[in-house]
Amino acid sequence: MNTITLPEELPLNSSLSISVFNYESRKEISKQQILLNKHTFSFLQEGTKEVFFDNSTYEIDNTQFLLMKSGHCLMTEKLSNDVKYYKSILFFFSTEDVFNFLRKFELNTRKPVQNYSTYSFGYDTFIKRFVDSLVDISTLTISLQQKLLKTKFEEIMLYLMDAKGGGFLYSLISNTNDNQKFIQTIESNRLNKLTIKELSFLSNMSVSTFKREFEKHFNSSPSKWFQDKRLEHSAYLLKNEAKRPSDIFEEIGYENLSNFIQAFKAKFGITPKQHQSS
Repeated sequence: MNTITLPEELPLNSSLSISVFNYESRKEISKQQILLNKHTFSFLQEGTKEVFFDNSTYEIDNTQFLLMKSGHCLMTEKLSNDVKYYKSILFFFSTEDVFNFLRKFELNTRKPVQNYSTYSFGYDTFIKRFVDSLVDISTLTISLQQKLLKTKFEEIMLYLMDAKGGGFLYSLISNTNDNQKFIQTIESNRLNKLTIKELSFLSNMSVSTFKREFEKHFNSSPSKWFQDKRLEHSAYLLKNEAKRPSDIFEEIGYENLSNFIQAFKAKFGITPKQHQSS
């Protein structure tokens, strides 16, 4: 699968540091590899969106929007059930724009407990009007867009800071060392059914480098480590949530119930039903 680089592959004026794009599609995509070279608001209008980042995963509908940090992600877009198309207003900005914003308003952001690469927010009346204004601005001349979008960027940041606190801003300007980012990618996606190639992309590594780094950090092959984590999760679901083996084998990553039961017994020495009754 080819990687899409944004915003470079969109018909936008490269002279704009802050830009907006009205994206519409009638074609669904599944776990498309995306390289975001700028931070991005995705104001979802129609359809559903799922994103996988190094340390966070979200699935949203058009009652929500995302703030995504620049970097590697996997993106799924599904069409709406009624009008059968996907629509999102994309609002791009750089790390330098964030620093300029912080300096202008003399703001000190408090370091959050954990930095995330993406945040989900719900729409309210103010945000809906804000998005409508972005669409209007996108039809204006480039010189006018340049002036107005800087103001709109400050507007949305001030509003979200007041409503949600400034932790998300700190995440946009913070850097995570490569080892920490690699471990976060593995840990946060341990229950997601991602391929080694997809995990390698999120880690910004080739498949061979990913496997080598994985064995160095986890003393196990990726396939065995992920299988163990998913089987451990299945044991939790069976015991604590009273799930039936037939309800969860696909969620755990097995094509049929028989293979799941065999793998469970090989790891724990008992069958899923025996585990539930023990």
